[in-house]
Amino acid sequence: MKKYVLTLALLALPFCGQSQAARQIDSAAVYLLDRMADIIGELEAVSFVLETATDRPDDQQKMETHSSVSQVSMEGPDKMVFQTKGDKGKHGFWYDGYYATYYSFDENNYVTLDAPGNIISMIDSLHTKFDFQFPGADFFYPSFTDDILQDFGTLEYMGSAVIDGEDCSYIRATNENMEFQLWISHSNWNLPKRFVLIQKGMQNLRFESVFKSWELNPKIPNTVFEFLPPTNARLIDIMEKS
Repeated sequence: MKKYVLTLALLALPFCGQSQAARQIDSAAVYLLDRMADIIGELEAVSFVLETATDRPDDQQKMETHSSVSQVSMEGPDKMVFQTKGDKGKHGFWYDGYYATYYSFDENNYVTLDAPGNIISMIDSLHTKFDFQFPGADFFYPSFTDDILQDFGTLEYMGSAVIDGEDCSYIRATNENMEFQLWISHSNWNLPKRFVLIQKGMQNLRFESVFKSWELNPKIPNTVFEFLPPTNARLIDIMEKS
């Protein structure tokens, strides 16, 4: 698996891996992560809203926070659609098991690519080749818990906390370069509610996302995952990243 959140969320920042110091792994935290992953893995379809805020230094190294809101729907194993709107514009993505299409609402242009036949392979392929970004992708990988354990030497259950009126379990993972915080809802089928990544040093840059409006196993028409070009939209080509 590509550690999608752990590498992509702070893409512009160095990440050197975990310290070789003694590991401290809390079995209660591992249990909560595994239970969340098992519940997500049993879903046949899902929709949710993801609100994201990302710190970035500008050209003068002054801090800027960029925000966006994504509406995401998926149906396993091979259908996905989302639209993202933020201070960098609005774009959409459609995947029907055969083709993936990225569309810019602001520029009224799109690119359509052949894609692998399942969601996970599609995400890996298009992120690797074209740097596409997929909201909340890591939580849908079966190896989520293993990847946290691989990248962080300390994993702790920190107790309960209230996020947006929901009682949540609070988990924190750290290594010498990064801190990962996750709140898992006690209600709403123990799904993720909020997560934060903090890059230690370098102004403690943060990546934060909040999950809202979960719908579990909704009935989604197949046509939702098929892209229909708007009037006068331009088909363009893109190059693989070097």
